[in-house]
Amino acid sequence: MDLLINLFIGLHMVGIAAILGGILSQVKAMGRGEARFVPFMLRGALAMLGTGVILVGLNRADDQDVNMIKIGVKLALLIVILGLVYVKRDEERVDKSLFGLVGLLTTANILIAVLWT
Repeated sequence: MDLLINLFIGLHMVGIAAILGGILSQVKAMGRGEARFVPFMLRGALAMLGTGVILVGLNRADDQDVNMIKIGVKLALLIVILGLVYVKRDEERVDKSLFGLVGLLTTANILIAVLWT
């Protein structure tokens, strides 16, 4: 079971990397006011959602304690990220503040996962 859990943790990290990588790939465009959410960011957010749900299920099946408040906070942040990226995905230009918000929420999600014990 540990191998399966670690596999999905790795896939969860790939989703995080897709979001942050999408933001970093648009840094120059942000300076010109032409930044947009790339499709890979939406796929990354969806990957985070899917693998997160699977991870909760696998940990519960393995009789490990799961902090549901922590999971709820992380899910709420992810829903905001997913909503922003989904709604603004087809726009030619997205405000810099939205990029910053998505980056901040993604970073907060990472810090909650690592520091909240």
